[in-house]
Amino acid sequence: MPEDVPTPPPTPPSAPLAPSESGTPFHIGEEFGTAEKNLPSLKIVVISVAVIAVVAAITSFVQRPHSATTGSIDDVVSVEIPDQNLIMVAINVSFQNNGIKPYWIHTIKADLDTSTGTFTDDAASPADFARYFQAFPTLKQHAIDPLQREAKINPGARTAGTIIVAFPVTPNAFATRKSLKVTIQPYDQPVPLVLTK
Repeated sequence: MPEDVPTPPPTPPSAPLAPSESGTPFHIGEEFGTAEKNLPSLKIVVISVAVIAVVAAITSFVQRPHSATTGSIDDVVSVEIPDQNLIMVAINVSFQNNGIKPYWIHTIKADLDTSTGTFTDDAASPADFARYFQAFPTLKQHAIDPLQREAKINPGARTAGTIIVAFPVTPNAFATRKSLKVTIQPYDQPVPLVLTK
């Protein structure tokens, strides 16, 4: 029978070495990292955010919706409605469809900005024009065919027409107005055509 080999007694665990004894400094806090070591510097973050903001601003400016039409207010004639502190205005407008699809007129309105306030009115129905022209012949002086709601302006086509609106102001307030604006809203486009004079 073979001889039994005695097992050596276990060695007591040795105490960890102090940093000076091992030669390598070890700090447990560094093992988990810090924001200073794991994140980019504040300067790089600020520059990156600024670049992204500039790119986003340029993109939103270029991509923003705009009207496919251009035009102008060509003529304005106003008459006072006696004893009512009210005026009627015939406005001739013209515009061109520069888009690639037909422009269908949905609504037409006018806004008047004066020193006493801002006033808005929807364009009168062309069916009423004859009655207005009979009552106030001055309105008819420069009037052309009425600008119709539901009118279709083909791509590249130009159209012109008259609208009639009324505002609760005196003739003097209208003559010294800050601005007169006509807004033509199409059916299938998000941005209306806005004409100012």
